[in-house]
Amino acid sequence: MRFFRLLTSFSAAALLTFAAVQLTAASAQAPSPVPQIYSDTADAHADLAAALATAKQTHRHVLLDFGGNWCGDCKVLDIYIHQSPNAELLAKNYVLVHVNIGRYDKNQDLADKYNVPLKKGVPALAVLDGNGKEVFVQRTGEFEDMRHMQPSSLTDFLNKWKPQG
Repeated sequence: MRFFRLLTSFSAAALLTFAAVQLTAASAQAPSPVPQIYSDTADAHADLAAALATAKQTHRHVLLDFGGNWCGDCKVLDIYIHQSPNAELLAKNYVLVHVNIGRYDKNQDLADKYNVPLKKGVPALAVLDGNGKEVFVQRTGEFEDMRHMQPSSLTDFLNKWKPQG
């Protein structure tokens, strides 16, 4: 009888351990939330002011990336931004500011200030110098079909508009 109680206790402990391991494994494999490229809570004006100060001090340009989290082409651009050699070009030559346009109902004033025609499509990029002067602004939706473009198109863009000297 004592043997059966010992066996029952051992079986219960083993079963509890197995269940705990399974729960831990399941929670470790739970899907993580989709990262948000364009923050819903960021203050784009404050982010731009900080980026301009950094760019001026470090002799880089500011790269304004207008887009929304719903935008597939914006997500492709973000993937390309983080790939080599684009990540290195960006870090060396630019201060990146993601500007959330919501559903074309946020930060329109910034787009207007820099003559970024959001109606031509997103993502839309603008390059500013450290003083906030326009170096280049996409006016014809050049990257609005990013999913059909190669990472090298971003590399060419970053090389073309990086600070000289």
